[in-house]
Amino acid sequence: MEKRRLGRTAIHVAPIIFGGNVFGWTSDERTSFRLLDAFFDAGFNTIDTADVYSAWVNGNVGGESEAIIGEWLRQNKLKRSQSVIITKVGIENRGKKTGLSAGWIVQAVDASLKRLQTDYIDLYLAHKPDSDVAIEETLEAFGRLKEQGKVRAIGCSNYNVTQLRQSMDAATRCNLGRFDVLQPAYNLYDRTEFEGQLSEFCTLNDIAVVTYYSLAAGFLTGKYRTAASLKGSERSNRVSSYVNERGLRILRAMDEISKETGAQLAEIALAWLLKKDAVTAPIASATSLVQLQSFERAMRLVLTNDMMTLLDQTGS
Repeated sequence: MEKRRLGRTAIHVAPIIFGGNVFGWTSDERTSFRLLDAFFDAGFNTIDTADVYSAWVNGNVGGESEAIIGEWLRQNKLKRSQSVIITKVGIENRGKKTGLSAGWIVQAVDASLKRLQTDYIDLYLAHKPDSDVAIEETLEAFGRLKEQGKVRAIGCSNYNVTQLRQSMDAATRCNLGRFDVLQPAYNLYDRTEFEGQLSEFCTLNDIAVVTYYSLAAGFLTGKYRTAASLKGSERSNRVSSYVNERGLRILRAMDEISKETGAQLAEIALAWLLKKDAVTAPIASATSLVQLQSFERAMRLVLTNDMMTLLDQTGS
């Protein structure tokens, strides 16, 4: 399977990344192991997680996803050198302030390494900007982690173009390592924050883009089309914001392409992202082997220029 380079780094990832937010939430350890086995057997190589996953589940404290991945890595020692692990630091955990101070980053990375049962993290991300900490302090702390071999590359998530530009300016001014990867929310529905200036800035500066919410929390699978369809879903709070006229218009356009190609809607949503020049790889979650198989089909799906235009115009 052809791999894509993460910006200026030496790290190469498969075109689709497994979203580990489901581990310890909608997928227990046994199911997660089975999914990871199938994912890597299919030729994929990258897992995305965070130190806060999945603290939102009753009884969890955060770190459950990393712990499941770590145990899987321990049981598959030959897979570590073939795998790319992405994790994040700096988002609040059940109201507990964490942030991006140097002191917290030092604690957090060691805790993540312990849970992941590894001595290095391939890509370490600032989960969101921290207005209480100077960006220079964060970049310097990340730089030390790279020098110590605990982290191979660094990046950020949820930064807008102004914040990303400020981080680049600080890195240049203080001779610090810069962020080489951005992880934004981006999909057929959520487009305004990434398209335009932020997308252009990433392309101009060779910043790799790894998208999250690639399937809009499951909305772009077509499963949720009415308020009634949300009942009982663990994602109902998030997905409900998509169930409106614009969201349904996007699904109808996807339905047209589905009839023409035979592809499932999730495959169309991922294929649309894969055709975007600014996107290195989308992140997508799966809780079953059937869902996981859609990753491979998405990579093979050919969207014509007319199909891309329909999706672009409908979702704009």
